[in-house]
Amino acid sequence: MTEMLQKFDVIVIGAGAAGLMCAAQAAGRGRSVLVVDHANKAGKKILMSGGGRCNFTNYYVTPDKYLSHNPHFCKSALKRYTQWDFIALVERYGVAYHEKKDGQLFCDNKASDILNMLLSECEQQGVTIWLDTPVSAVAQCTLRGCRYQLKGGGVLLGCESLVVASGGPSIPTLGATGFGYELAQQFGLKVYAPRAGLVPFTLTDHNKQLSEALSGTALNIEVECAGQVFRDDMLFTHRGLSGPAMLQISSYWQAGQSLSINLLPDHEVASLLRQQQHERPKLSLKNWLAELTTQKFAEKWLASSAWQQSTLAQLSGADMDAIALSLHQWLVKPAGTEGYRTAEVALGGVDTDELSSKTMEAQRFPGLFFIGEVVDVTGHLGGFNFQWAWSSAVAAAEFV
Repeated sequence: MTEMLQKFDVIVIGAGAAGLMCAAQAAGRGRSVLVVDHANKAGKKILMSGGGRCNFTNYYVTPDKYLSHNPHFCKSALKRYTQWDFIALVERYGVAYHEKKDGQLFCDNKASDILNMLLSECEQQGVTIWLDTPVSAVAQCTLRGCRYQLKGGGVLLGCESLVVASGGPSIPTLGATGFGYELAQQFGLKVYAPRAGLVPFTLTDHNKQLSEALSGTALNIEVECAGQVFRDDMLFTHRGLSGPAMLQISSYWQAGQSLSINLLPDHEVASLLRQQQHERPKLSLKNWLAELTTQKFAEKWLASSAWQQSTLAQLSGADMDAIALSLHQWLVKPAGTEGYRTAEVALGGVDTDELSSKTMEAQRFPGLFFIGEVVDVTGHLGGFNFQWAWSSAVAAAEFV
């Protein structure tokens, strides 16, 4: 006797940001929707994002804030479901929020406000959610009204539209896996090998010793790599360099490349030193640098230099130029990154050439959709990845 097939119009794999959003919107169109996830709780990444406050979007969403092998792919979805659309939903639920900086929007209270809003949307629209339900054996289905079938928690499931919203492998402690990539490859879709993005750097050699000594110290810096420049805070850690500026540039960095870090972007160090030498000749270089940074930084930075004990009066013009260069162009060659363990996102994913930018549907497999992080679209830090989750989810929901 053949196993009974439980049929839904739409099955969404993944109860994260993109999956829940898509499910609620699709069910709102009158579709019967099932969400399955192997985790024991929905939206785990939502809950820990933004330090528990969820940076759910950004006022300034533009396509140039996204990395992809096809930089034009994200435009259609972002244009049709914008940050203002999501903000309107947040306001409808009375979720209190604030702008932190640079358009970044965070919950006043907790990230659970966003998750509860999505779960409430799903509940109102009659979405069925099965947690603790690992998916295995996805295949095409030949039965009428059924294009795909899968095993979910030992039950045979069938659907007309299958939406893969399983995310990427970043933060495996939350249950993240490469399932979506494997599924895409099973159907012969091209997948760009994933790598950790928005992730801290690790250092070796003398720079690691400096970083360890300065662990916990933060500076507002400008970092350049691969033609990209970011101005934001950098944090020294026991392992290397972190903070928003480092996370941003990490998405562009490739193994073997150096970072050029301007530790004092607001100052023209060479001319400032000459002026100060004239006005305060007895001031020690260490105390002068401490005024612009921190006492700890000045001590550790100058610890192994020839100018450790120098006053400004003792510096030659060549000395001042050399000091300026070291502070404006600190060249650091990272040993690597901390990897998926602490990465906020995974770069790479399902090749956008395989998908329709209008519907997120696989060109060669009607009814098979990929949304969110599993797709080769990765946003900058600051709410852009959540906005891609919402926008790509709604794009698919209109067609599933």
